Parts: sequence; C-alpha cells; structure tokens
Amino acid sequence: MKLFRKYVFPALYGLLVYFTIRLLHDTDIRLRFWTRAWSINAIEIVLSVLVGYAGVYLFKRLFRYYDNRWPLQFCYQNLVRELSVMVGLNLILVNLVFTPWVIFLNGQLYWDDLADICMIPTLYAIVYYGIARARTYMMAYVDNRVLLEKVTNDHLQTELKFLKSQYHPHFLFNALNTIYFQMDEDLPGAKKSIEKFSELLRYQLYDQQQQVPVANELEYLQSFIDLQKVRSSSKLKMKVDLDINLNGQLVYPLLFLPFVENAFKFIGGDYRLSISAALADKQIVFRVENSVAEFEPPATRKGGIGLENLKRRLDLLYPGKYSLCTKKENGTFVAELKFDYE
Repeated sequence: MKLFRKYVFPALYGLLVYFTIRLLHDTDIRLRFWTRAWSINAIEIVLSVLVGYAGVYLFKRLFRYYDNRWPLQFCYQNLVRELSVMVGLNLILVNLVFTPWVIFLNGQLYWDDLADICMIPTLYAIVYYGIARARTYMMAYVDNRVLLEKVTNDHLQTELKFLKSQYHPHFLFNALNTIYFQMDEDLPGAKKSIEKFSELLRYQLYDQQQQVPVANELEYLQSFIDLQKVRSSSKLKMKVDLDINLNGQLVYPLLFLPFVENAFKFIGGDYRLSISAALADKQIVFRVENSVAEFEPPATRKGGIGLENLKRRLDLLYPGKYSLCTKKENGTFVAELKFDYE
C-alpha cells in the first residue's frame, strides 16, 4: 500500500486530472482528442503524469511543514491557510506546465482553455486535500478534546481539594476552642478530647481516598459529635439515629460534617438536636434538625462557609444526582441531603 501511494497514485492523479480536462473541454468544442496525432496525446499524458508526481510531492512537503509548525493544532484559521497555500502552489505548477503547451499548440491562449487549466486541477486538489488531511485533523480534534477534558478535570480536582481544605481551619478553630476551655475544668476529659481530636485529624489528613465506605464517614461523624458535646450546653437534648444498613456503600468524604458543624454552631432555643442517616430508594438520606433562637443576629443567618462549600462540592461530585433542602420552620432549622451512592 505504501508503494502504491508513493509511486502509482501520483501518476493516476495526474491522469485523472488530464482526462477530466480533455473530456469537459473536448465535449464543449465537439472535438475527439483521440483523433489527434498520438504524439501530441503522448506528450500531454507524460506532462500530466509529471505534474501529478510534482503536485503530490509538493502537497506532502506542505503538510509536513505545517505539521511541524503547528503540531496537532486544529483550527479553521490553520486549515484555510494551509488549503489556500496548497491551491496556490497547484495553480502555479499547472500553469507553468500546461499554459505554455496550449500556447504552443494553438498559437494563443483562450479563456476557456485557461479556465479548464485552473479550475479542474484546483477542484481535484481540494478533494485530495480533504481526503489526505481528514485523518490528521480528526486526530488533532480528538487530542484537543481529550486535552480540554483533562484540563477541566484537573481544574475540578483542584477546586475540590481547595473546598475540602477549607473545612480544616474551621474545624480546627472549633475543636481547639473546645479543648482550651475544657482544660480549666476537666483535665482528664481534655486528654480524652485531644485523643478524639487526633483521630479526627488522622481521618482527614491520612485516611482519605477518592471515596470511602459510609461506615467510616459515620464513625468519623460520631467522634466529631462526641467532641462537640463536651463544650455544648447542659440543656442539649440530642438524638442520633444511624441506619445499621449503612455500611459498605461508597461516598465522598466529609459530606455530613458541615450539617452537624452548622447545627452545633447555631443551635439555640430549647437546644434540641436530631441527626439521622438512612437508606431509602437506593439513596442515602442524611437529615439534621436543630432548634434555633427566636432572634438570630444577621451575621449568623448565612450559616458560615460550611454549607456553601458543601453545595459547591455536591455540584462537582454528584451533578444531577443529589437534592439538598434547607429550611426554617417553627423555630427549627432543617437540613436534608439525598444522593445516589455507589
């Protein structure tokens, strides 16, 4: 196949152009070129074959030049530039060879002869360009799409890491505050809190994977609740209900923490707090309800950065596969998350 493309195809290309010109031109003027002297036909055929070899050679050199200059860069500007140069070179080549030959045969150059010499080789050159470059530009287009998806994915991963890292300072501040006040009143209890705190940090910093079993996430959440209960008011009335069927389902880490963190931060009124997690219709449903004070300072109504970060993470991790509802009714703030698990 390689030998055919290199040695046979250029000759066939030149002959195809020649016989197309002869067919259209001679049909128009009612001439039968095979009745002419065979020496004239032989010269024209030889010239056409030589033009075919020269043209294909120039086209390939042009393609290599542009591939080296703009490797796999698919854009319409490059395509138009390359095709224009190719058509221009082709016109120069055929006019250098056939225009003097026509003048030599007829004594002058007619407009219809010039039109045939220019238009027909140009049309075949465009067809050849489309066939020869289709695979190259298709590969360039596919590679560019893959590169774009990779850049987009890298950007999303960077954003996810940034959003997840924002939990750490917020969490550290609250936990250290808890231990700080506990050390003045209950030193053994403070030591236990530090132990819990170290377990939480280990989970956040070392035990993270792309996804984790939901049981690990709930265990982490329970440790966080135990730590927060230390600094909570004695009036706190808490209920935690975790479905025992939540075990090996895979979830992204730190999805539940913002709800509980937000509840402990803004709890008020009669200090009721309810936390539940369950399986329902191939989804995990996580719900937190906490009572709030009748009057809330304006600064607390936004709920901090936790829930805002969570919404952005859910958009990236579970696009179209989750529902998040937050509302306040009858002195109770309710936050509920439903999402598909793997």
